[in-house]
Amino acid sequence: MIRRILVIGGANGIGLAIAHELALRETTEKIYVVDKAPLKECYTHEKIEAFQFDLTSKDYSFFDRFTDINALMITAGFGKLSHFRDIPEEHIIDSFNVNTISALRIIKRFYSRLENTQDFYCGVIDSIAGWMSSPLFSVYGATKAALKIFIESVNVELIKTGSGNVILNVSPGTIKGTNFYGGQNNLEALHNLSQEIIMHLEAKDDVYIPQYEEVFKEVLNRYHKDFRKEGLHSYDYKMNSKR
Repeated sequence: MIRRILVIGGANGIGLAIAHELALRETTEKIYVVDKAPLKECYTHEKIEAFQFDLTSKDYSFFDRFTDINALMITAGFGKLSHFRDIPEEHIIDSFNVNTISALRIIKRFYSRLENTQDFYCGVIDSIAGWMSSPLFSVYGATKAALKIFIESVNVELIKTGSGNVILNVSPGTIKGTNFYGGQNNLEALHNLSQEIIMHLEAKDDVYIPQYEEVFKEVLNRYHKDFRKEGLHSYDYKMNSKR
C-alpha cells in the first residue's frame, strides 16, 4: 500500500489528480509533489508538500532528500503537434530531457528500492504514441517510444533479480481534464483515471493502457497489420481534429 509517494509533475494534470486522490486516503502519510510550475494555492493539502525543480537541470542531487518514500510516480512531460520541419532543435533536446532522460535519471536514483525485496511502487506516464508511429507528434512519440522500451527492458532485469517490484507503464491517448493542449486542470474529469492508475500501481502491473478494449486494441491491430496505412489515417485524424 502506498504510504509516502513522490509525484514528479504533480502540480498539473494527471499528476495533480493522483496526488489529490491519494491525499483523500487515511492511510496516505505524505505526498511530495515536484514540478517546474508552482502548486497553485487552490490545490494545497496538509498531506502535500510541494517543491519546484526544472527537469532539464544537470544536477539531480535534489532528489536525494526523498529517503522516506515507498512509491514513485513520474507524470511530467509535454508535446507539441507540429510537422517535424517546423520543430526547433531546442524543442527536440528539451523533449528528450523532460519526457525520457529525466525519467531514467530519477528511476536510477531510486533503483535500489526497486531491486529490494520490500514493496516499492513505481509508475511512469508514457503514451500510446510510444506504441506506434505518430505523424505530427514525431518528436513526442519518439521520446515515449524510448521510454516504453526502457521500462520493458528494466522490468525483465527486475524479474531476474527476484524482486517483486516493477515499473508500471501507463500509456493513455488524449486525457481530458489536463492542460496538455492548453486547457485547464479539471480534477473531477480526471477522478476515474487517477483511481485506475493508483489501482494498477498498487497491483504492481507493468502495463496499463486506458480504453484498451474500447479503442486501442483495434488501433494497435491495424497498426501492426499495416503501419503505413495506419500512419496516414493518424495524420488525417490529427489534421481534422484541429487539436
